[in-house]
Parts: sequence; C-alpha cells; structure tokens
Amino acid sequence: MASAPSSAPVRVRFCPSPTGNPHVGLVRTALFNWAFARHHGGTLVFRIEDTDAARDSEESYTQLLDAMRWLGFDWDEGPEVGGPHAPYRQSQRMDLYREVAEKLLETGHAYRCYCTAEELEERREAARKAGRPSGYDGKCRTLTDGQISAYEAEGRTSIVRFRMPDEPITFTDLVRGELTFAPENVTDYGIVRANGAPLYTLVNPVDDALMEITHVLRGEDLLSSTPRQIALYRALAEIGVGGGTVPAFGHLPYVMGEGNKKLSKRDPQASLNLYRERGFLPEGLLNYLSLLGWSLSSDRDVFSLAEMVEAFELSAVNANPARFDLKKAEAINADHIRMLDLKAFIERCEPWLRAPHAPWAPEAFDPAAFEALAPLAQTRLTVLSDITANVDFLFLDEPVADEASWTKAMKPGADALLASVRTRLAGADWDAETLKAAVLAAGEEHGLKLGKAQAPLRVAVTGRTVGLPLFESLEVLGRERTLARVDAALAKLAG
Repeated sequence: MASAPSSAPVRVRFCPSPTGNPHVGLVRTALFNWAFARHHGGTLVFRIEDTDAARDSEESYTQLLDAMRWLGFDWDEGPEVGGPHAPYRQSQRMDLYREVAEKLLETGHAYRCYCTAEELEERREAARKAGRPSGYDGKCRTLTDGQISAYEAEGRTSIVRFRMPDEPITFTDLVRGELTFAPENVTDYGIVRANGAPLYTLVNPVDDALMEITHVLRGEDLLSSTPRQIALYRALAEIGVGGGTVPAFGHLPYVMGEGNKKLSKRDPQASLNLYRERGFLPEGLLNYLSLLGWSLSSDRDVFSLAEMVEAFELSAVNANPARFDLKKAEAINADHIRMLDLKAFIERCEPWLRAPHAPWAPEAFDPAAFEALAPLAQTRLTVLSDITANVDFLFLDEPVADEASWTKAMKPGADALLASVRTRLAGADWDAETLKAAVLAAGEEHGLKLGKAQAPLRVAVTGRTVGLPLFESLEVLGRERTLARVDAALAKLAG
C-alpha cells in the first residue's frame, strides 16, 4: 500500500469543526495548507467536520466561512464553491459513512464491541497498576456468535471498533522524519457510537480517501492518531473506498502561550475575533502566524503572502514548539500598515471612522480633513483601531477629556505660556511651519524649548499628550477651532 506519490497533483484539506470562535492555531493550520497548495499549484479542499451535534453550531459554521473570507483564503472545493466530492459538510454525508462501516464489519476490518464503560475502566486501571499499556485489550475481537447473542439478550449495546494490525506502523512525517508506533501502543479503537453515529476517527479518513487527499498537514496534537488513520486508509483501499493511496502526513509544531503551555482556545490571545476587532490586517496577522514554525529567511520577518507562497516548503517547517508573541505580532502588523498605499490605508481605516467605533456624530466626519492627516497617521498606527483616538480631535466639538494628560501638561506657568502661544497663533499664517515657528518663539519667551512649549497646546487642542504631529494637526483643524480650544483651556486654568 503506497503513500501518495510525490508526482501526484497536490490535494490538501482544511477541515475544522464549527465549535466556538476560530482561533489562531486553526488559522495557522489553514495558512500552511493554503500556502502548500498554492505553491504546488494544487487543490485546497475546505471541509466542515460537523458530526458532533452537541458541540457544532450553525453560528460557528457561518463564522468559519466569514473568517476564511476575511483572511483572504480561497478554496477550490468546499462550501459555497462545490466540487466533484460534494457535499463538503460531514453532517450531510452520514449515509455514506454507515455504508463504509458496514463494509468494514463484513470484511473483518472492524467488529462490534459490547464492553461497558465500567468494564473498560476497570480493565484499564488493572493494566495501569500492572505497568502495561492501558488501551483497549481486544476482549471483543473474537466473540463467538453465542457470546454475541448472550450480550444482546442482556440488552447490551455495541460500538464498532476498527481492528488494528498486530505489527508496527512506520511512516515518514514530512516535518519530523521517520516514526514507528508499536502495536501495543496503538490498540483497536471506536469508529461508530452505540447509537450508530459515526465518529471522527472514521469519517475523517473516509473523506480523505474519497476526496483523494495527498497530504495531511495538521497540528502535532493529532500525531498519536496517525498510525490508526494509516491502518484505516489501507483497509479502505482493500474494500474499494477511495483511490487506494495513503496521504503523506506533516505534523505542525505546537503554538505555545504563557508559561510554556500550549496556546488554548480559552486563552484570550488565541481568538481570531480579537485581532479582527483590534484592526489587524489579515496579511499582517498571517505574516506573523507563518513565523510560528516556518520562516522565509533567517534575516527577514516581514513579507507578503505572495512571497510566502513562492517559497513555502514543508522541509523548512521547524518541529520545535513556536511561542506566540503578541508584541511581535503587533510590530509586524504595523509594518504591513505602512506598506499599504495611501488609498488602501484610507479604505482600511473606514470601519473605525464610523459607528460604533467613532465617538463623533456621522455628519461631523470630514473626509478631506481625514485624508490630509492620513499619511501622518499611517506611520504611527500599530493596529487600525488606533486611528480613532488619533483623529477624534478633528471631528469632536471638544477634545476628549483626559485629566491625567491635563495634569501632566498644565504645570505652573502653563496659563502664561498658553496666553503667549495664543497671541502668536492668532496673527500667524496658518501653515504647519509658521505655526511651529510661532510656538517656538512663544516658548523662548518663557525659557522653554519646543517640546515643553508645545505640550500645553497639544493637550488643550487634542486632549492628549501624544498623537499626530501637532502643527500639521493644527493646520487641518483650522484657526478658529484651534483658538477656541486654547481659550477654553485658559478659562479652565483661570477657574
């Protein structure tokens, strides 16, 4: 039984379960499959593994499709696209799985197991105490017709177990090299529940076989199930299900979070929605996630998806765990923001310039004023949501009240300094360079350099101690509104 030949057209699959919000580990897996397929001119199959009715939801299914579209992944077969192996939701393929399970039973590749949960746990505990492997001990492998009849007369239900071969299983992992699993460590396993519902352990390999998947790229946490799947692929080939080859496997490294622990779906920083809501660019986030186990080169961390696709090979994937570093993700995203052309940057900012993100009334927004400052904002953002606080002073009647900033900037003597600044601004030509010279001159009157001289003015006009370049901001804000805010600050200081 051969593995997928290297010359075969590449067919990979991304097959998430629609349970909860998508997380970054799932996205990293999708990215590596997508890049591998595109690099080799192959096919990406997007398959939904929704056989667990208790955990799967239509809302999560919708979120998965939305996430894939937002990330920019295109798939060649799957939901909304179709393909020769439709349907691509496992919940719509149940009759097919039942037929395969019956064939496996008829040919002796599987058998019915009548052991109760209590009996199984009792025998496992005994094996553990004796220092033996605690997997299934094969008790129901060779039941006679009489024993089966007796169990059924008792009213016992049965699951279907796959019969593992009594020999080692060896395969070459595309990331980790050659691996061998001894039979005592990979025992017979369930493929159909007592209620007749097929388990993931059956449906996943069946769909891989029928959809002619050549490469399975997935997380390291699934490595222990691989010998079981390989044995099942071989059995499926024997009974005429699928194309008769075993996919090549590549197990991707763990993504680690805080405290050297695997990044869990429950970790806040694992949620894809967090990055969308903060205004990460899809290309920035994917660039960072690609570095969790792979690199374009040793001296370059920032690159486009097109460059990744051109270079992506599994031989460059590192088997060691990769640590998720939010600060580095933010820095790479900031680089991608700066790589946008100005028109694209303005378009990407648009969601954060209107409700519910924007604190100003819709009619207060001035596109021309925003576009005038957009080039300056683009060089300063880490995430797109930062744009709101950077430009709110332009569109609010009054600057955002920030008492901490007020206290920091309005030190003793700030009133006299602001009065001098106002006098000079009132008579100045209204362009950034002239405004800067006016504030510099006012500061010199009070023995202050430009940095200290402009601090009270910035807080009076914008409400904050840091932000976009001040004098360009004043130029766009305009003389009347600038002076009115300085007057309001002087009145507050006087009061």
